[in-house]
Amino acid sequence: MSTLLAADAAGSSNIFQMIWPFILMFAVFYFLLIRPQQKKTKQRNSLLSQLKKGDKIQTIGGLQGTIVELTDDTVVLRVNDTTKMTFDRSAISSVLNSAPAATE
Repeated sequence: MSTLLAADAAGSSNIFQMIWPFILMFAVFYFLLIRPQQKKTKQRNSLLSQLKKGDKIQTIGGLQGTIVELTDDTVVLRVNDTTKMTFDRSAISSVLNSAPAATE
């Protein structure tokens, strides 16, 4: 009877030893890959939600302009005095100069 208990204890210990590397590997992937990507996505969504008219921005393609109109999914940029271009909101890579907040 004692040999069965010893075999069960050794078997459960063996299973833990087999699972431990997978747990460690998942933890490493989480802290090195998943968590930083989630943080970057959160910052990008924050940047896109804080856009307002008058902000000077740069698109993913490198085009720079000033926001003239905003909708939920598009942005109209003034590139020079006569040229306006429409882009998806997701095409904005960075805000170069933020417009002052409107006071009412």
